[in-house]
Amino acid sequence: MEPSLKTNAGFFRIQSVDLLRGAVMIIMAIDHVRVYSGIPAGGPTAGVFFTRWITHYCAPAFVFFAGTSAFLYLKKTGSKNEVSTFLLTRGLLLVALELTVIRFFWMFNFDYGVFTFTGVIWMLGWCMVLMAPLIRLSPTALGLAGLVIIFAQQAFHFVPQLFPESMQESVDKVWGFFYPASPDGVAGAGKLSNTAGMAKPFGFSVFYVVIPWIGVMMAGFGFGKLLQKDPAAFRKVCLRVGIGAIVLFLIAGTLDVLMRPATDDATPFLFRLLGQQKYPPSQLYLLMTLGPLIALMPWAERASGALANALKIVGRVPMFFYLLHILLIHLSAFVVNLLLSGTIHQDWYATAPFVNIPETERWGLPLLYLVWAIDVPILYWLCTKYAAYKASRPEVRWLKYV
Repeated sequence: MEPSLKTNAGFFRIQSVDLLRGAVMIIMAIDHVRVYSGIPAGGPTAGVFFTRWITHYCAPAFVFFAGTSAFLYLKKTGSKNEVSTFLLTRGLLLVALELTVIRFFWMFNFDYGVFTFTGVIWMLGWCMVLMAPLIRLSPTALGLAGLVIIFAQQAFHFVPQLFPESMQESVDKVWGFFYPASPDGVAGAGKLSNTAGMAKPFGFSVFYVVIPWIGVMMAGFGFGKLLQKDPAAFRKVCLRVGIGAIVLFLIAGTLDVLMRPATDDATPFLFRLLGQQKYPPSQLYLLMTLGPLIALMPWAERASGALANALKIVGRVPMFFYLLHILLIHLSAFVVNLLLSGTIHQDWYATAPFVNIPETERWGLPLLYLVWAIDVPILYWLCTKYAAYKASRPEVRWLKYV
C-alpha cells in the first residue's frame, strides 16, 4: 500500500510514513544481526541493553503504519471492496511467506518438526486479514475500538473460560495464537527478558500473538484521518498525542517500577523502566514506542536531504527489505564465522532466531555493528533497484504485494 492523499493536483505521498518506516526497518536489522552474533536480547551492560531496546520501536511502527497505509489506500481508491480484497490477499500471502521463505532464510532448513515459530510477519498478515472486513467501519470508530483492545487487552485472557470445561483445553491451544491463555503470559509489568508472554499453541513458538497488535493496526487506521488536517493542525495533534503518550508512560512506568517488589539483581531503575514486556506488548510498551513515533511525524514530513531520501526509499519497499535482510545477515554470519573459526557453523542457526552459540564464540558489539554497517548499504542499493523497477511498472499488480 502506497501512502498518499488527494489534492487538487492529484495524489501525493505522505513522506513521514515512508521515512519513519524506512528508519525502523534499518534499526530492525541491528536486532537480527544480534541474533546471529549470539549476544543475548538485553543484558546488564548499557551497550547490550540499548542494542535490544532501540529495536523495540520496529514492530509497533510496522503495525501502526500498516493501519495508516490502509486508510490512505482507501482514500486513494475510494473502494472499500478493493482495499478489503487487498488486505485479505496480502495478509494470507504474508502468513504463507512467514512459514516458508522467511522461516528458511532464518534457519536454512525445512525440518518443521524440530522447531517452528511465528514472527512479526505472521502477526502482520493475520491482522490484515482481520482488518479486511473492519475497514467498512468509520475510521473514528475503528481507531477507538483499537485503543480499547490495547488498554483492555488482559480481558482476552478469560476468553477460553467462556467455553464449557470439556472444551477449554482445546480452545486454549487455538486461543494461544490470539492471546496467551496462561496467567503468566498476560501483559503487565515490565520484564527485562521481554519474552514473558510467549505462547506455544500446538508446539509453535508464537512471538507475536494477534492481540493487542490488531488494536494497534486499528488505531493506525483511525490515525490516518489526522493526515487530512492542514499542516499546522496535524503538527499540533501529533505533538499532543505523541508527547502525551510519552508523559503517561513516564508517570505510569515510574509508578509501576516503584510499586513492584525490589529485586536482588540490582537492575538500574532506567533499565527497569525501559525494559517493558514485548510478548505480548503491554500497555506501557506501546506507550513507550508509539508515543515518540507519533511525535516525530511532523518532523519526518518536513525532513529533506540525502539521508531522508534514502530512508524513504527503504520505507516504500519494506517487505522487500525484510525478506532480503534476513538472508543477507545469515550469509554474513557465515562469512564472519569462517574468518574467525574456519567454519560457517550452520548448526548454531538451525533454530534461529533462537541460537545456540557458545559464549566464547559470540561476537562483541563492535563486530555486530560493523556487520550491520556493511549489510545496510547493500540492502539499500538493492532497495533502490527494486523501488525503481516497481515505480516503472504500476500496471503490474503483484508488485503491490512486495
